[in-house]
Amino acid sequence: MDQQRIDAMPKSGQIGFVHLGLGAFHRAHQAVYLERYRQRSGDTAWGICSANLRSSIGLVDGLSAAGHHYHVAEYVDSESITLREIGVIEHALFSGRDGVGSWGRDREALLARMASADTRIVTLTVTEKGYFLNPASGELRVDDSMIIGDIASPQQPRTAPGLLVEALARRHEAGIAPFTVLSCDNMPDNGKRTRQAVVQLAKQRDAELASWIANKVAFPCSMVDRIVPAMTDVDFERLAALGVNDPNAVVCEAFSQWVVEDNFSMGRPSWEAEGVEMVADVAPFETMKLRMLNGSHSLLAYLGAIAGIETVYDGVNHTKLRALLRRYMLEEAAPTLEMPKGIDLDAYADSLLARFANDSLRHRLQQIAMDGSQKLPQRWLSGTLERSAAGQLSPCVALGVAAWIRYTLGEDLSGNRYTVDDPLAKRFADLHHTQGADASALVAAFLAMDDVVPSALAADNAFAQSVITAYLTLTQDGLDGALAALERNE
Repeated sequence: MDQQRIDAMPKSGQIGFVHLGLGAFHRAHQAVYLERYRQRSGDTAWGICSANLRSSIGLVDGLSAAGHHYHVAEYVDSESITLREIGVIEHALFSGRDGVGSWGRDREALLARMASADTRIVTLTVTEKGYFLNPASGELRVDDSMIIGDIASPQQPRTAPGLLVEALARRHEAGIAPFTVLSCDNMPDNGKRTRQAVVQLAKQRDAELASWIANKVAFPCSMVDRIVPAMTDVDFERLAALGVNDPNAVVCEAFSQWVVEDNFSMGRPSWEAEGVEMVADVAPFETMKLRMLNGSHSLLAYLGAIAGIETVYDGVNHTKLRALLRRYMLEEAAPTLEMPKGIDLDAYADSLLARFANDSLRHRLQQIAMDGSQKLPQRWLSGTLERSAAGQLSPCVALGVAAWIRYTLGEDLSGNRYTVDDPLAKRFADLHHTQGADASALVAAFLAMDDVVPSALAADNAFAQSVITAYLTLTQDGLDGALAALERNE
């Protein structure tokens, strides 16, 4: 095996970033860029305080016990690996719900760190649902119980928007300039959407504070790209064989990309030398990645999961599924994109298929299938709405939507049960219970969810009929039958 090892720099104790969302992606993406930047430049002013907002306290305590050092294994393939030791995280905090139901063990310490003048940038990887925005309208979900709690008790916030509002309120009251808020989640216009969530929540508290945030706080957009699967026992065993016994380790592909709108009010690292692309407009890159990479991932996730396929690698090596992905990318996604000169979308599609075929990653389709109600509006439905308005059909997306509806039943085509992990899972179960005997009624009920599906797309009879036909074919003839039917109708 071709193996390279890179040690971390010594700790500096200096913190310039606070990060909300201490998950695998943050540790394999942003933290890696910053570790590489420190090693190249010697600039130690940009250490990270990372906070876990979810229900697992173990990662925070595990990192603390390890001196906030961990390893990232970057795989080109199963025979070529770079092992990096990461030490740029200076402090880890927990502000979620612990095992006995209590909230925010380290919440006050986190808010104090965010309110400190030393903190110049706050970054987020909290997933689409962590912003509490309606996926279709983009408005803050003021009827969500978590947001209701933050409105009632703004000094004890439980959500990422609530933490941002409270920390900014403290800085405003103390006369400290606001930090920059940089979303690193897979949402179109993620900076603008973060701003929407924060300003709308602040309005519930104080109109003057909301105005200050709207006018003074920078919310740059960004696009992030690196495949980072959830860790498995096999991953830990492979790392142990290489001499790495690290319960906090992360595995990922070697490829990584970060495109960032250059709008930082309190400075930033000079990280261009590490490959961070600083641009005036992130939108074309965001949309390309969401519709081509993430959209393809979702196609694989729902079609593969209901057919009993476990991983992206297994799915992309299914000949007809691979052909479907390429057709979707080039015939339905790429035509909706307006890219800068020099971007070759055919080559991009081929590179994505090659990345999906990385035999060293066990990226489970069930992981990708999570939170479909939050993801699909950006990945499939916005582009499909554009095609619908132009009188164009989208048969690949129609098949994907049919597979998603069938997936939400919580049972694959062979009758094996699984958990549907989605904020709307209860609503899905109710629809299957009341409408499941009639495919047309079931599809109509799902398309009528206007907080997920744009109403103009739901009103497109040709699209709705395509979804119904695909749903019937999937349930009657299985994955191979559905793919063959799509092929016949090219």
